[in-house]
Amino acid sequence: MSITGGQLLVNSLIEHGVKDIFMIPGIQLDWAVEALRQAGDKVNLFVPRHEQSTTYMADGYYRASGKFGTAMVVPGPGALNAGAGLATAYSANSKVLFITPQICSAGLGRGYGLLHEIKDQTGYLRGLTKWSTLVQSAAAIPGAIGSAVAAMQHGRGRPVGVEIPHDFLNTRVEQALPAAGEQEALPGLDRNALDAAARLLDQARFPVIYIGGGVVAADTGLAVMALAERIGAPVVMSDNARGAVSDRHPLAMHALAGRAVFEHADVVLVAGSRFIDSLFPTQSWPGAGIRTIHLNIDRDDLSPPRQPEVALLGDVGDGLRELTSRVAKRSALSLAEAQSVKDWAQLQIDAVSPQAAYVAEMRAALPEDGIFVNELTQVGYLARIAFPLYQSRTYIGPGYQGALGYGFPTALGAAVAAGGRRVLSITGDGGFGWNLQELATAKRYRLPVTVVVFNDGYYGNVRAIQKREFGAEVAVELANPDFLLLGKAFGVPAVSVDSPAGLGAAIKASLAEPGPVLIEVKLGEMPSPWHLLRLLPMKGAVGPAAPANPLKR
Repeated sequence: MSITGGQLLVNSLIEHGVKDIFMIPGIQLDWAVEALRQAGDKVNLFVPRHEQSTTYMADGYYRASGKFGTAMVVPGPGALNAGAGLATAYSANSKVLFITPQICSAGLGRGYGLLHEIKDQTGYLRGLTKWSTLVQSAAAIPGAIGSAVAAMQHGRGRPVGVEIPHDFLNTRVEQALPAAGEQEALPGLDRNALDAAARLLDQARFPVIYIGGGVVAADTGLAVMALAERIGAPVVMSDNARGAVSDRHPLAMHALAGRAVFEHADVVLVAGSRFIDSLFPTQSWPGAGIRTIHLNIDRDDLSPPRQPEVALLGDVGDGLRELTSRVAKRSALSLAEAQSVKDWAQLQIDAVSPQAAYVAEMRAALPEDGIFVNELTQVGYLARIAFPLYQSRTYIGPGYQGALGYGFPTALGAAVAAGGRRVLSITGDGGFGWNLQELATAKRYRLPVTVVVFNDGYYGNVRAIQKREFGAEVAVELANPDFLLLGKAFGVPAVSVDSPAGLGAAIKASLAEPGPVLIEVKLGEMPSPWHLLRLLPMKGAVGPAAPANPLKR
């Protein structure tokens, strides 16, 4: 019996374990959507109000669960709208399967001006994914999906893309083409390099372990701490690695605490991290006086400007376990010394008011297994280091894209994957404007998301930079809606508060709601937290002088 290309597509997705799809239907997807209707008992459809949200939701779905997310939109403007979410997923190493049609196969590359045609959609998609393909026939659809999933699961996780000319989706075929062969196996870790790395750690006067998002992606937090405890080394987490190990562990440190230990480090193991400054192509910490070992699954992350004395190419979990078996047991940093460093950092965090108080109240109100989605807002910036985390995959940040407005739709995808756990999404009034229409999506699917909008009436960070650099401001004032009326319009419970204690109480109350809750926080201009962020603060970020380093080496 023949089936349509749309049915082949849906059958292939089901065979690869897809149970949830984030999509917006449209004419080029009609035959795929009909196939999804027929398979309604096997696949759940989540339909947001903007194509941008489909890929953000798929990203959040992956980051909360470790299972790849799937997004599908129409070509042309649909694919372009979805690009912001794909770019963020790429920057955060998220596994996202993105499917979009193409114009009719007979019109490809001819510039006829067919509906939703853009000049080079294939090139656009290639730039936002680690792997992509343009399907050449209806029968080739299953093989394309199989190859996409294999590429996505192989090596470093990033989005993959599949384009299908829309006429293939209603074409009937008798038999699908065979799937492509399996991906080549990743190279095994070099034994000589492992031995050299172990010797370097053993000889170090003061070793430090620095971990990135690759540790979260590989679920290897336990392997990190096994090595750290064996040699008594502090573990400094990048923003993307937050939550990989519990902040309760004395050796677990965020970037601010990392400054104190990096000042004394002579050997640093960089595991699963790009180790690159966010604005300039330089290392996260200058190389002078420090010998580094880099462990990464991506060869590009072992290259200059990084200067590893030992480069380990391979799986980060395997590498950590191999090193643990090779190094001698010792205690380079006592637990008391480690705690003194953490106390030193917390003293500086507490001085940033009122942001620190808001962060503390949010942490106290959110259950430990709740998921915190952090946006680009004045409270959110400080939260990168100030919000304690106790479980992996309970923190979601913007990655290096820094896309304003990503947080709320990403939180919705996280809520789909989280199995009923509460998701706390914080955003500013500026960023919330990108996707506030998704209150409709949160309400429709009764997603347990508490969205906190910090409302100061400005693009606050841009305003602060303008005033600091130029002594004046322009194009930063906002005209906001009445957020309580906005919540009411969407049928979402809403409350307005104006203090940290009020926010904490509102978040606790939201936990009893079965679906979304909107909390507006009214506040004024706040001090900059940027002098405390990253191993080295951003150029121009000036704050009070830091207390003396508590470590004596």
